[in-house]
Amino acid sequence: MKGVVLGGVASGVGKTVATLAAIRALDGAGHAVQPAKAGPDFIDPSHHERVAGRPSRTLDLWLQGEGGLRRNYARGEGDVCVVEGVMGLYDGDGSSTAAVAEALDLPVALVVDASAGMESVAATALGFRAYAERAGRDVDVAGVIAQRAHGGRHENGIREALPDELTYLGRIPPNDNLDVPERHLGLHMGDESPVPDDALDAAAEGLRVERLLDVAREPAGVAEPSERAAPPGDRPRVAVARDEAFRFAYPATVERLRERATVEPFAPVAGDPLPPCDGVYLPGGYPELHAAALAEGPALADIAAAAAEGVPVLGECGGLMALAESLTTVEGETHAMAGVLPADVAMRDRYQALDHVELRARRDAPTASAGDALRGHEFHYSDADVAGDARFAFDVERGTGIDGEHDGLTEHRTLGTYCHVHPESGAFDAFLDGL
Repeated sequence: MKGVVLGGVASGVGKTVATLAAIRALDGAGHAVQPAKAGPDFIDPSHHERVAGRPSRTLDLWLQGEGGLRRNYARGEGDVCVVEGVMGLYDGDGSSTAAVAEALDLPVALVVDASAGMESVAATALGFRAYAERAGRDVDVAGVIAQRAHGGRHENGIREALPDELTYLGRIPPNDNLDVPERHLGLHMGDESPVPDDALDAAAEGLRVERLLDVAREPAGVAEPSERAAPPGDRPRVAVARDEAFRFAYPATVERLRERATVEPFAPVAGDPLPPCDGVYLPGGYPELHAAALAEGPALADIAAAAAEGVPVLGECGGLMALAESLTTVEGETHAMAGVLPADVAMRDRYQALDHVELRARRDAPTASAGDALRGHEFHYSDADVAGDARFAFDVERGTGIDGEHDGLTEHRTLGTYCHVHPESGAFDAFLDGL
C-alpha cells in the first residue's frame, strides 16, 4: 500500500483539514484510502474515519517500536495511505512525524500556512527539507500543500517559487467552515462536529491528486508477523465499554481483543448493564461529561460487584476515573463512581499531564509481570487524590502517572492507570492471559 505523510511546519497549521481534504480528493478519484495518524492521538483519527469510512491506524514508535509500527501499517486496507503527522515535522522526542516517516521510508508532503506568504512558502519548505540532514533524519520532504492559500496570483506565486525537487501538491483555500471546535483533550470528535461536506469538497478540489499519487510510495522493509498467537481452548468473554464516555480505544486494541476473545460491547451512558464476562476493559474518554448518567446507570455498580468477585478489570485514564470513588467536574459537581479504586478524581482547568510514558511494574499486575517495562501515553485534565494505603502497580520512569512517581492503582484484580497502552506493548495479551 503506497503512502504519504502530511507533516506540518508547526502545530495548528491545519494538518487535520489537509489530511481530510486529501482523503476526500483521493476517494473522489476512485482510490480506497487508509487513513493513519502519527502519534498517540484518538481525536484526529475519529475525523479520518468519518471521511474515509474505515478506522485510522495509529503509528507511534514509542508505543509500538519499529516492528510494531510496520505491522500496524501493513494491517491497513486500501491502495493508498494518508498519514497525518503530529505537531511540527521534527517535534517530539518519543516519536516525531519525521521519525515515523523515516521508519516507513515514506515521503513527506509539508503543510505550510500560506495565508501571508508566497516565496516564503518555498523558503520554509526548503528549510524543512535541508534540516533533515542536520537532524540526522533520512526524511524526504517531497512536496508542499499550501494551507489557507488563495487562487490566482497567490497560488501561482507559491508554485513558481518552488524548486524542482519540491512538488506543488495544491492548496486548501481559506474557509471558516473548515475549523473544528476545540475543548479539553483537543478537537471535538468526528461524529460530534464533522467538517461540513461542502467545505471539505471545496478543499479537496484544490489538491492535485495525480501529483499526490506520484509522490506517494510503498513503505520500505517487510512487516514481520506478531509472535503472539491466540491460545487454544475456549475464548474468554471481555466486556468493552464503548460510548460517549469511553471513546479512546485504538483500533488495533479492539482487533487484538477480538483475535483472542469474544468482545461484548456495552454502553454505560445509555444505561446498559455489564454483560456476562470474564474480564472488563474501560477505555479512556470523557466520563466527566457524562458523570451524572454514569452514576445513575447500573453499569458501575455491576462492575464494582464483578471486581469484588475477582473478575479482572482494566481501566485506562477515563476508565480509571470511572473506577474511582468519586468524580468532581470542573463546575464543582461531585458524582459517585464505581468505588473500586481508593481515589477521588477531580477535573482541572488545564491539563495535568501530556507525554509519552514509561512504567516499570513493581509487582505482578494484570498487564505486566514484576520488573517489566510498559510504554504508553498520558493526556488528562484530572488528578486523583488517593488513599494513604493505596497500592500502586507501577513506578513511573518517564511521565507523571497518578502522583508523579507511581501509576496503576490496584484493588482485587482491578487495575486503573492514567497511561494508555498499545497492544504492541503486550499489555493486552498479558491481561487476556490472566482471564
